[in-house]
Amino acid sequence: MIVADIYELAGRFRDGGEAIAATVGQTQARWQVMSAASVDPRTVPQIARRLGVSRQNVQRIADLLVKENWASFETNPDHRSSPFLVLNARGQEALAKINKAASQSHAQIARQLAGTHVGALHRGLRRLIQALDDSNPTV
Repeated sequence: MIVADIYELAGRFRDGGEAIAATVGQTQARWQVMSAASVDPRTVPQIARRLGVSRQNVQRIADLLVKENWASFETNPDHRSSPFLVLNARGQEALAKINKAASQSHAQIARQLAGTHVGALHRGLRRLIQALDDSNPTV
């Protein structure tokens, strides 16, 4: 039953993420790619590994972000055929707005829970993740 609850929770977070990203004309998938590209220069394969999704999916999103002028591809001195995806000022501004809206939404959710519940929930989820890693070390 807990697995079904986790899937339900993940779905609700996805739905909420879609709504938050839509406030600036983005999707949750684009938000995730923008976020992964925002900290350090990263290539599409690096972003895909970080997000745990296919390179092809990230490439499709990255191409759209560049085409729509949210980001650009910049030369990667270590690998000519794998450029970095870099957000431009417009992309950084959109990401900042999305992150601010997400922080407000998450703070509202956290306020509805007692502080000790949040900590216990976090610890329990981390233990579950570790147990999954321990039982399947190849993942």
